[in-house]
Amino acid sequence: MGFADLLDEVGGFGRFQMIHVTLLSIPGLLMASQNLLNNFTAGVPEHHCRIPNITAALNESTAALLRAFIPLDSSLTPSRCSRYTDAQWHLITDRPSHTNASDLQTEACAEGWTYDKTEFISSIVSEWDLVCTLRPLKQMSQTIYMGGVLTGAIIFGGLSDRFGRKGMLIWSYFQLAVLGTFTALSPSYVVYCVFRFLTGMSVSGVILNAVSLKVEWIPTKARTLVGTISSFFFTFGQMILAGVAYSLKDWRKIHVAVCLPFFAFFIYSWWYSESARWLVLNGRSEEALKHLHRVAKINGKPEMTEKITLEVLESHMQKEVQSSKSIHTVFDLLKTPTMRKISMCLMVVWFSTSFAYYGLAMDLQKFGVNIYLMQIIFGAVDFPAKLVALLMLSFLGRRITQGTCLLMSASVIFANIFVPKDMQITRTALAVLGKGFTSASFTCIYLFTGELYPTVIRQTGMGFVSTMARIGSMAAPAVLILDEILPALPSIVYGGSAVLAGLIAFLLPETLDIPLAVHMRSISMINHCDWEKKIQSLKEQTQSESVALQDIKQSGGTCEESKSSGLHPLSETSAQLN
Repeated sequence: MGFADLLDEVGGFGRFQMIHVTLLSIPGLLMASQNLLNNFTAGVPEHHCRIPNITAALNESTAALLRAFIPLDSSLTPSRCSRYTDAQWHLITDRPSHTNASDLQTEACAEGWTYDKTEFISSIVSEWDLVCTLRPLKQMSQTIYMGGVLTGAIIFGGLSDRFGRKGMLIWSYFQLAVLGTFTALSPSYVVYCVFRFLTGMSVSGVILNAVSLKVEWIPTKARTLVGTISSFFFTFGQMILAGVAYSLKDWRKIHVAVCLPFFAFFIYSWWYSESARWLVLNGRSEEALKHLHRVAKINGKPEMTEKITLEVLESHMQKEVQSSKSIHTVFDLLKTPTMRKISMCLMVVWFSTSFAYYGLAMDLQKFGVNIYLMQIIFGAVDFPAKLVALLMLSFLGRRITQGTCLLMSASVIFANIFVPKDMQITRTALAVLGKGFTSASFTCIYLFTGELYPTVIRQTGMGFVSTMARIGSMAAPAVLILDEILPALPSIVYGGSAVLAGLIAFLLPETLDIPLAVHMRSISMINHCDWEKKIQSLKEQTQSESVALQDIKQSGGTCEESKSSGLHPLSETSAQLN
């Protein structure tokens, strides 16, 4: 008997759970906005050096003035980072010139830049001129945000275990609403980055505590369904972000639009019930009992308020209270050879999956397609990707699915290197496929990791390896700067990382249809169970072939006939078992 039995007695997955999960999932619509916001708030509009004011009185078109003041780059478009030292009026005329334009003297954009406002009315790039020599600062802002997400995971993980899930979630909503809105008022790039870092911390607090409250109030059998549905909120959020960004096109307004709703989430979050399991484990059984009675009433089972007493609650939770007293640390993840192998492999897989995912998702402008449309397509591909991943997980197993998704994403990333830039449809299609494979990889690794670690250290293990994912998401934007050295270099790095992780994934033991390990000592049985399944399959094949051979002998057949019928000799199957 455990807490799961008490949940069944108060209604299982009833009205309370439906309302509870829905309210906790709605903020997920804006979680994607926070992670992918940089695509639009730090979008790079078309730009060129500002032309001197003396040209305002000249009766020349804009294109003609650009030809006189701005040199052309290798793609025959106006240079973004230089202008002629002196106006070259002769370049406007149709008369051939003996002067080679490439030999004319140029200078940096001393008077600033002029930005096109068609795609973005305003972004932090145009606000603070984060172009040319300051171009790396655009990606740095996203890295700083992801650093906040990593820091928040460390801080809020410990605080929620000490002060409770509900309290930390309410505070995270409030912190995100306030700091996210204040980000729109940033007077400088430095202040902007500070607010983004603190907002990233809040995002971790929301995600970690929302997941804990969901899991700890729903029956075990409903967790897979709830987890899948919750992930679709994040997917919808990616498409919502595209709509919000397209309608506003101003980075300050976009920040307000995606952060202001968290004030509403903060207000209704007081309805949540604190985790009864956490309350009991922290010596607050009477409060836990009140929450259980509340759940029973909402689920239409008021009679259970009399049946479930303090003594009943404590007797059901006795084993969990005792097991919680045994302390496991991160060092236990590397204690035994089996645990060490699993942890090291998972670290690489988590890092590379997140690294490739954000490498693709955070550079939508490079495909030459409308960035708002690309965001919708990149979000929509998650639906079929997750469904295909679930089918593969059920029929092919975790290991094959994980390795295949990573290797396929790598192959698509590499293929895009060789596609000419003018073939936009092909490049976009390959990028969407790559995003789909990395999304499927994320779906798999969450499930795979939970099954590989034993119950007593599962949360510690999940937190440890998912930290590598956050490091990967921090590194991904920084790698994009490498395109100044070689345009294909970022893709080579992303693809190479995915290949390495895909191969390493095949070193992990299979967990399909294998019971979850409970204790540290039982984790070594996963490999044993994996081999037992293979041996049992070969034994069943041997038995069926033995029966078939016996039938052939009784009918006067020979082994040659058995070979021609597609049956292998028994000795060959026996050799496989050895």
